[in-house]
Amino acid sequence: MPHISEFPVRHDWSRSEVEALFDLPFTELLHRAGSAHRQHFDPAEVQVSTLLSVKTGGCPEDCGYCPQAARYHTGVDATKLMATEDVVAKARQAKAAGASRFCMGAAWRSPKDRDVPKVAAMIREVKALGLETCATLGMLSSEQAHALKDAGLDYYNHNIDTDPEFYGDIIHTREMQDRLDTLSHVRDAGMKTCCGGIVGMGESRRQRAGLLQTLANLPAHPDSVPINRLVQVEGTPLAGTAELDPFEFVRSIAVARVLMPASMVRLSAGRESMSDELQALCFAAGANSIFYGEKLLTTGNPDTERDMALFARLGLRPMQVEGAKDDSIDACTTTVHAGITEAA
Repeated sequence: MPHISEFPVRHDWSRSEVEALFDLPFTELLHRAGSAHRQHFDPAEVQVSTLLSVKTGGCPEDCGYCPQAARYHTGVDATKLMATEDVVAKARQAKAAGASRFCMGAAWRSPKDRDVPKVAAMIREVKALGLETCATLGMLSSEQAHALKDAGLDYYNHNIDTDPEFYGDIIHTREMQDRLDTLSHVRDAGMKTCCGGIVGMGESRRQRAGLLQTLANLPAHPDSVPINRLVQVEGTPLAGTAELDPFEFVRSIAVARVLMPASMVRLSAGRESMSDELQALCFAAGANSIFYGEKLLTTGNPDTERDMALFARLGLRPMQVEGAKDDSIDACTTTVHAGITEAA
């Protein structure tokens, strides 16, 4: 068992240090990541995540990976914001299936002020069920962040997507600083942050290192760090991108764990196409959260039976949430930042 000083929580990582981690022999990197994981978590526990898209499609942005962008022809139809009672019904179903945190996602560049009270009503009603709450709604002003906090929102997801050096190759309608400003507003309002990115968009290893360096050097490490493998959707500019080597994806998980040892590292979008063996390597590399259920916004996800069968084979168990109101609920869920609404 490593001493706590071996894996300190730092905010001053250099690019060369992060690249050196990526360059380690694969087994050595996994050993370090596994040791960092055990320093802060039970390695046999995995946080199980769930998600509801409360407003799908029609987004005005041009994120190159996203089928919800209105400008791309991906077969995703725009919908209006769901009614609160319908969201609550879905939340009840999620809780019955083992969820303890429920996330609501909307395909907005940013919510209009008139939308915030509607989402706040959803948050209050879901919170009343005894569930933790999470949302991803796009960019927030300081006032909007405080309004959502006042409604009971626990977590806010807003990803930086990629290395600042590569960002302009993927997105042109929102600056990296816009994302950092929203994260600042969320932290200042007293909410927890979910923030990660997507790999496999054609970036170099150096740029993958830059993504993780940027996350690790934020003023506070994200409470949850989703690492998404690009889901290629026909009609988006990134369809046809060369697929990322599976071992490189595992390296990305492992480096995230070493850099942010006390954060939840989420095995996020792209899991539907991952073999059980690849997922097992990701758990060994320090991933301790997954998305649970059949759909991640607009793309598929492994079904719950497959997930539970894999857990049984690996000797893993869903993480128990502290303070859960119902002792029979033994799984934890969260966030909504699949590689699809990743820009949220």
